[in-house]
Amino acid sequence: MQTPTDAVLKIKLTPSGIVRYLDQHVVGQDDAKKILAVVVYAHYKKLLKSQDSGIEIAKSNVLLIGPTGTGKTLMCETLARALKVPFVTADATSLAQTKYVNEEIDAVLLRLLDKAGGSMAKAQNGIVFIDEIDKLKAGNGAANSTSGEAVQHALLKIMEGSLVNLGNGQAIDTANILFICGGAFVGLEHIMAKTHAFGFVSINDSNNQKILNRLNSRVKPTDLIEFGLIPEFTGRLPIIANMLALSKEMLVKIMTEPKNCIYNQFREIMKNEGVELTIDPRVFEEISELAIEYKVGARSLRGIFEEMITPVLYVVPDQPDIRQVMIRSLFEDAELVRDASPIQT
Repeated sequence: MQTPTDAVLKIKLTPSGIVRYLDQHVVGQDDAKKILAVVVYAHYKKLLKSQDSGIEIAKSNVLLIGPTGTGKTLMCETLARALKVPFVTADATSLAQTKYVNEEIDAVLLRLLDKAGGSMAKAQNGIVFIDEIDKLKAGNGAANSTSGEAVQHALLKIMEGSLVNLGNGQAIDTANILFICGGAFVGLEHIMAKTHAFGFVSINDSNNQKILNRLNSRVKPTDLIEFGLIPEFTGRLPIIANMLALSKEMLVKIMTEPKNCIYNQFREIMKNEGVELTIDPRVFEEISELAIEYKVGARSLRGIFEEMITPVLYVVPDQPDIRQVMIRSLFEDAELVRDASPIQT
């Protein structure tokens, strides 16, 4: 009988193949893509090898650090889709807002089982993404809530690997579930600036400067501990990848280049109405500039785009003689073309 691990490896995705798949859906973040690709490839490869040899090989969970809206959830979701494994997300803030954190964690695992179609074997090879992990700073919890430190302790056991009894009477083994945590970690850069001001790896002329720069710039466990994560929790996240803030150029690419980008989505909607949608490149630049002002990364792109397109979509279905929609600026009305005669909306 084929196991989920066998199915993953039969896709024949090498780390570079995984990155190529991610490139179709996620813009930029090249270093983070490579790190994640190597981690998941090695993870599922090791599972198969350990089945053959009987040697138990520890897994490497991942921490993604980067501003909000940089694609952490999208990256993980796309990764799971490429590997054809079940995937769920959880919010660390929600876990900290309840007194019954263990029940909430069990609910996350139940959702993973549901995503696996009820197959325990598939669920036990899935991926769980826990966002806003930086909100779990050690400290006192508010009334009717759990402290961030207590939530970290609650997550330790399942992240390392344990048998968890679910509410439906089943038990799930988390030993082979890959946990990826994410967070903005606002203020971590100040801690790093202080701790990295001394103790750098020394260099000489024979050293590879690129490798040394990478070693000296990486986030250290001691940085995370000073930020507020407990040592045991940082130990469960040995792999750390940085997600870069999105530039205007990257935001433009997000809207126009991926296979399922928002521009292609609305072009397809218009095509189904028999209408060609044409948007001038400067429109995407204007949307990107506005999104940068909102300071939430790519999260605001769709809202701005849909606000722009709403007046057009309101009109088009009732007027079948419209053949083309041209948008030349975010701050100007779209042109509706019928028989070669432009009419302002």
